[in-house]
Parts: sequence; structure tokens; C-alpha cells
Amino acid sequence: MTSNTALNVANQIHVSCLRSNIFNMSIKTIRLILGDQLNASHSWYKTKNYDVLYVIAEMYQEATYVKHHVQKICAFFAAMQAFASALDKAGHNVLHIKLDEERSQLPLNDLIALLCGHYQANYFEYQRPDEFRLSSQLESIKLNHTEISMVETEHFILPFKELERYFTKGKSTRMEIFYRKMRQRFNVLMNNGAPIGDQWNFDADNRNKLKKTDIPNIPEALIFENDIKDILARIDARGVEYFGEMGETLLWPVTRKQALELLDYFCAEGLPQFGRFQDSMTADSPDAWSLYHSRLSFAINAKILSPMQVINRAIQEYECNTHSISLAQIEGFVRQIIGWREFIRGIYWANMPDYSELNELDAKNDLPSYFWNGETKMRCMQKSLGQSLEYSYAHHIQRLMVIGNFCLLAGIDPDQVDEWYLGVYIDAIEWVEMPNTRGMCQFADGGLVASKPYTASGSYINRMSDYCKGCHYAVKEKIGDEACPFNSLYWHFMQRHKDKFGRNPRIGMVYRNLEKMDNSLRDKTLDRAEWVLNNLDHL
Repeated sequence: MTSNTALNVANQIHVSCLRSNIFNMSIKTIRLILGDQLNASHSWYKTKNYDVLYVIAEMYQEATYVKHHVQKICAFFAAMQAFASALDKAGHNVLHIKLDEERSQLPLNDLIALLCGHYQANYFEYQRPDEFRLSSQLESIKLNHTEISMVETEHFILPFKELERYFTKGKSTRMEIFYRKMRQRFNVLMNNGAPIGDQWNFDADNRNKLKKTDIPNIPEALIFENDIKDILARIDARGVEYFGEMGETLLWPVTRKQALELLDYFCAEGLPQFGRFQDSMTADSPDAWSLYHSRLSFAINAKILSPMQVINRAIQEYECNTHSISLAQIEGFVRQIIGWREFIRGIYWANMPDYSELNELDAKNDLPSYFWNGETKMRCMQKSLGQSLEYSYAHHIQRLMVIGNFCLLAGIDPDQVDEWYLGVYIDAIEWVEMPNTRGMCQFADGGLVASKPYTASGSYINRMSDYCKGCHYAVKEKIGDEACPFNSLYWHFMQRHKDKFGRNPRIGMVYRNLEKMDNSLRDKTLDRAEWVLNNLDHL
């Protein structure tokens, strides 16, 4: 920070003092609230301390550390603004720094040092960041005459200090085992120590494809109309680069009231069919992008809602409506939160920072240009990428088995895959994005998350969607100019990584089939894949 910049920012603080009166108060403690720490139930807020100042800042560094989808930036800034307003109405001292203020351009540590120095604060407190990047940044902060302390976010089900009991650096931990331990420990869907229904996992019952007769029954997506014109103006004025589509209003929940409304709506309209169709994909409905999914991930990851609050509300709905909500539906939903979400967090913290550099399969290809515009002849990719760019959202099968599957088969550099996923999705924060992408999706971690690479040919996509209908490419063909690229890429991936996966018992059948394939067909299939790999931008 140059001396001129520091002087300008200090002058702006003085002006803000006259405008808001906050700066005339005697402040002993400054507490930082990050954009994904909007937990109204945190113990910080149980009492009103008039010598405590809460700081919520729209920071240039957070809007630009990767290139984000415009809806993602707007959603976080809108939620932060709403949270600051709620704290203010509750009687707390709040400083909401907006992106059009010069101090918002400072690195986080410089901003904190500036504020602590201005107020001559005795204490600076912050909640544990969920990202290694921010955690390292705040751990390195140095303040003169100000004591620094960190508290927990009071959000996750499993306390941070206990992660090491379940996860070891560089060692694989199976999610199913972890999930069962979590169910037992927190007594979720349990009956006298045994799982309700005497079965832990109903995933096998939750793989239905939407039939034509199912399409009209898809519930209309509940969306909101949050005015973000001022936020968007601030983003544009600062020259923040972004991508994706943005309507006149923001459809995502940015307040606790909106998030609870969406939770209730999901329990009533989505939960009865959630598990059954959670892996399905269709292009034949105006609500194809939402289907029966809760779309609560942004609200949960920003801590507007707590995971146990969501779980308990869904279980309450199930218990009151067992005639319309089967055990398979509620178990599938609970598993995503108490199982997968907590598991991914554990993998992340056990293995960072080395995890961010893992590239087990030595993938080096560049991300094709259609990831930024959706313009490809592959209909499944066109629909999944197009939806991601339009809504800043895609459900887990679109992310894993369409987009992620393509990246894995095509050998895309996991750094580029990470950056795209982190930027495009509204719920993407590094702790949850990276293990899902680099681990589950790309097998770049060598199996710390998944016991096998999640690869599939076009037949899987055809089985779970109607995307292949009307596609430029033929889903049943392996060779020829119009053959589905997923088919040849699948066999090429298996062939080039035979040394790594040939003895994996979960995919042994694949290699037996490869050996049985007609030699001429196999050679032509691999040749077709070579052409595809050399022409990824033109598919």
C-alpha cells in the first residue's frame, strides 16, 4: 500500500465518520465477518456490545481472485448487504464497506490494520475461514497494540478440531464409512443404534430417468426478485471482470427469510421425488435446471442456513408425510449434507495446501472455449454448460457425469477445471469445490476422495437424460465423424491409463471388454479419440 493510497483511505474513513457517526464511537473490538459467514445464530450476536464494531466488506480481492460468474458476485454482495442491515436493525454497530469505496481495494490485512489503527482497537477478532487461502492470509496479519483472536464459525456439524480423528493427510477415507459414523454420532435417521429401515444407503433406489409422463409434474422453480442494480453498478464501475448471464433481478435467496421460504418449498414440492430423480437430466421442461433439487447450497455455504437446521426441517417433513415421502428420498437428501458435505470439508483441510497441486493423471489439455459460451455441438455439454452460464448452477450429475466426465476423459488441466468450477457456480467456495472437482470429478488426487475414476461413455448420459435426442452426434457410435465424442474418449482414457486402473476391481470389467473388442474397431475408436483430443475446441 503506497503512502498516497493510505492517506486517501484514511481521509475517506474520516468522511465516513461524519456521515455515519460510527467513527465517533469508542471501539475496543473489531470483528470481521467474511462473505460466507452470514450466520445470524452465532454467539457473537447474542449480546449487544456498544464498543464492538462488526466489519463486512465487499472486497476487490474477493471479487477477482478468480473470474466469477456475475450472479455469484452479486449474490454474495447482496447477502452481505442484507446481513449488515439485519445486524444494524438488531442494535449492533456495523461498518459495511462497499466496493465503490477506495478502502475496498486494499488487501484484507491492510484494511484490517487500517481500521484497527484508526479506532486504536484493543482487539481484533475473526471467525475461522473455510478457505485455506483466507485462513493463511489472516494468520499472517500483524497489528501493533491490537490483540488478535480467532473463534469458530459455529456452523459445521463436525467441529474443526475433530477433523483429524476422521481424516489423515494423504490417506483415503471412504465417504460411506464416514457417513455412517456421522449418522450414529449425531443420531440422524437412527432407531436404537440402527439405521431406520435397517439400511444405511438407498442410493440404488434413486437412479430413475424422467419419463415423458414425468415431465409435466416437475415443480415450478421458486425464484426471488432481488434488486441488484446498485451492486452491479459498483462491480462495473470497479472494472471487475466476470462472465455468465444476469437478468434484471437476482433469483437466489440472499436473506434468512428467503432461504427459509425456499427450504419450506423444497420440503413440500421437491423432497417427495428428490432421491428418485436426483440423477436425472432433461431439456424438455422450463424448470429442467431445478428439477426436484433444493437449490439451498448457496444459502448453506454462505451460512445463512445451518446444515442441521436444513436436515431437521427435511426430516420433520418426512415424518409428517411418510405416505408421500419414502425413506429413500429423505435418506438421499440427508446423505448429501451430513455425509458428503462434511466429508468433503474433512478431505480439504486434511490435505491442503498440497491438494491444490495434485495431478495424478498428468492432465495438461486446455479448457475448450465453449466452457465460456456453451457453443458446442455436443448437446449434453451445450445444455449443462448453457444452464451453468445462465443460472450459475447445475446439479451434481451435470457437474460430475457430464461436464466433469468430459474434462476427465479429455485430460483437461485440473488447475483450469478448478478455476472454472470455482468461478461459475454460485455455491462454489474452495473448500467444497476443490475436493469435488480435483478429487471426485478429475481423480487428480489419486483416489483420496473416490475409489475409481468417475468416467462414462455416452450411453450413461443417454440412460439418465434426453440430451442425446436431437444431438449432432450419434450416441451409439464409436467411430466416424458423427460418433459421440464421449464414446471414443472413454475407451482412449481407459487405454492410456491401463497401468493405473487395470487392476482396480471396480472397473476390471471395462478392461476385459476392451480386450474382447474387435482389433479393427478398437484401433479406429482410439484413432477417433486422437482426433477428438486434437480438436477439442471444435466439437
